Amino acid sequence: MQSLTPLRIALAILIIAAGSIAGAWIFQALGYAPCELCLKQRLPYYGGIVLAAVAACLSLRGRTRFLPAAFAGLAVIFAAGAALGVYHSGVEWGFWPGPSDCTGALDRAGSVNDFLKQLQSVKVVRCDVVSLRVFGLSLAVWNAAISIFLTGLSAFALTLNPRR
Repeated sequence: MQSLTPLRIALAILIIAAGSIAGAWIFQALGYAPCELCLKQRLPYYGGIVLAAVAACLSLRGRTRFLPAAFAGLAVIFAAGAALGVYHSGVEWGFWPGPSDCTGALDRAGSVNDFLKQLQSVKVVRCDVVSLRVFGLSLAVWNAAISIFLTGLSAFALTLNPRR
């Protein structure tokens, strides 16, 4: 069995993060509109994809001095992503309230005209309602799990001696 190297770990993080974002985009293209929290959970992936690519390039070019900083950055980025995923999961399960702009009771219109105006101007995707489950888990739960895994993988990379 070949050992894990910083290059392999950086490439694994890159592939998993890019695959996760691609999956989110595919579900969105299939009609599953993301809520505000879903969109915020994508941000760590965007940064993580770039930083993982940088880590892979550094490893390929033998610039191992900067690899610990890259993997530490990846660990922080995906830990933040895990926190967002756990927060969103808790909102979905009703453990705590979510942002007021995408959770809670819907405002009732005072009249039919007010209601029609609301329909024309507002399209709210609720953060506290699961629109899609994959193998019984919401996408927020999947995000938390994937982000926790990527955080651990990034932290593990910090223990490697890149000069081998």
